[in-house]
Amino acid sequence: MDFAKPKRMLYYWIHQIVNILLRLMWHLLHVTIHLCYFAINIANALESHLISKGLLRRYKSLHISKLQYLAIVIESEDCRTSNVIELLQWLADLGVKHVCLYDKEGILKKSKDFILEKFDGATLFQENDVLLDQPLMTLEFASFSDGKEAVAKAANVLFMKYLKSGSISSYQGEQIFTESQMGEALKTVGLCYLSDLLVGGNGPEPDLLLVYGPARCHLGFPAWRIRYTEIQHMGPLKSMKYGSLIKAIYKFTMVQQNYGK
Repeated sequence: MDFAKPKRMLYYWIHQIVNILLRLMWHLLHVTIHLCYFAINIANALESHLISKGLLRRYKSLHISKLQYLAIVIESEDCRTSNVIELLQWLADLGVKHVCLYDKEGILKKSKDFILEKFDGATLFQENDVLLDQPLMTLEFASFSDGKEAVAKAANVLFMKYLKSGSISSYQGEQIFTESQMGEALKTVGLCYLSDLLVGGNGPEPDLLLVYGPARCHLGFPAWRIRYTEIQHMGPLKSMKYGSLIKAIYKFTMVQQNYGK
């Protein structure tokens, strides 16, 4: 009697049953994860609502003085000026005095005149300003051109001025530029903050950086300015919540930062 055919049929049905069970487990895992995220989002939305209504006592007293400089990173596709102005109003109500607005494409930088006009309680941050308490909020506008692209332009300035122009003797080997030369090149392309850091100054480094967008990264914000910066992801700008903003600032004020000797 030939048992090969029944054996093949048995293996076939076992294979089919295992595949069905694995697919069910996969879909069950996906459903479980989605339910967990849904529950977390509901809990966060409820907590944000309670915070905004002042029902959670611990969030009522913010040590806002610890937040000297705040950076807001926004996905360029979400840069709606109405939402940005509302966010700035929330920050002004909380007592934040110095804010840097960043988006990669420079949309906010192009709209700075409109934002300053619509938001009366703000002035434009100047390069030589000192981070002191003042009645009006100061705003800085930044984009990706202030990062890697600007550094590349500074390198090109050094090349054109010292190498291509023949300022360096041909017999010299590898050229080592001084800090003053690099600082001068950086100032030429508008990177005065990085220039100050190179020559020993104190550029405005944000204490806290809030990211509004789908990506959990700083979206090209100049890396040399966030050496000691706390970074928190806030979700899309269109879904921003006042309670979530208070919670993020509260969490920062409760963090103990150690900078070493």
